[in-house]
Amino acid sequence: MTPKTKILILRFSSIGDVVWTTPVIRAVKQQLPNVELHFAVKSVFKDIVAANPYIDKLHLLTKENLKELTQQLKEEQFDYVIDLHNNLRTRFIKSKLGGKHFTYKKLSVRRFLFIHFKWKVFPDIPVVERYLKTVESLGVRNDGKGLDYFISPENEIKLSDLPAALQNGYDAFVIGGSAFTKLLPFNKMVELCNKINRPIALIGGKEDIEPGDKLQAYYEEKIKNNPDALIHPVINFSGKLNISQSASMVKQAGRVFGHDTGLTHIGAAFHDTVYSIWGTTSPISFRPYCKNPVVFENNNLNCRPCSKAGRDSCPQGHFKCMREITFDF
Repeated sequence: MTPKTKILILRFSSIGDVVWTTPVIRAVKQQLPNVELHFAVKSVFKDIVAANPYIDKLHLLTKENLKELTQQLKEEQFDYVIDLHNNLRTRFIKSKLGGKHFTYKKLSVRRFLFIHFKWKVFPDIPVVERYLKTVESLGVRNDGKGLDYFISPENEIKLSDLPAALQNGYDAFVIGGSAFTKLLPFNKMVELCNKINRPIALIGGKEDIEPGDKLQAYYEEKIKNNPDALIHPVINFSGKLNISQSASMVKQAGRVFGHDTGLTHIGAAFHDTVYSIWGTTSPISFRPYCKNPVVFENNNLNCRPCSKAGRDSCPQGHFKCMREITFDF
């Protein structure tokens, strides 16, 4: 019997970045013969790939187990190691492993010059395609099938279990984000919800419960005070669902709107069009990977982008990138 080729893919975080590896996972498994494919990820993000049928074995990184994990990986004796993270921890792991290594080029210097000096040196090539470039020498090619997100049956949300107002269809608004400057102010969230003009499911984590509840309460009061007007409900699911249940809600939505955050990018696994909102970060190379991404951003400012991952406050004090953003759809 022909021995299997053992391949390890490394990508520890975060939600969107792990989802962006899925075309590589699928292509490696389907295009190379007799592959046993392993994937290493932070334990907090394991559910993103737990149901992926192309992965034969998951390896989980925690805050305490780097050396133990490295030893486990060493014992696997991989033929190839594909590093799609390229940070200190993955470089440490690779230094202890045999086999041939393939490493993603992050273009960090170019990105720094683009963000801080506005030099147009950062290529507008989707991260997915740059990931795939990493394995090109193995004979792996982009199959054009986009992102994968596999949801186990126990995490699928049934429409019949949703509030009655959503059972005939809804749009999803992913209201979370990893930093203040990646989030719309409340009044702009209201403006977007009014423009959507359909029942809306708010999707987010525990940190988004408060703004989500505030938005839901605003529309409940508006409906109460205007009984004869056609005002669609806004219902908050933030903090009530795990990542795959949230993905199920996004999957079943008519349309997906969201900030620059992981669940918005998950939306691109299910929809040809995803509507994404950008403040201090830039969609160049990082917009949702789907056929028709729609980007909302304020291009009338010479101060943005000012960050690669968002900030706690606007360094200029005006926050015009979000306060003056418009929604054209």
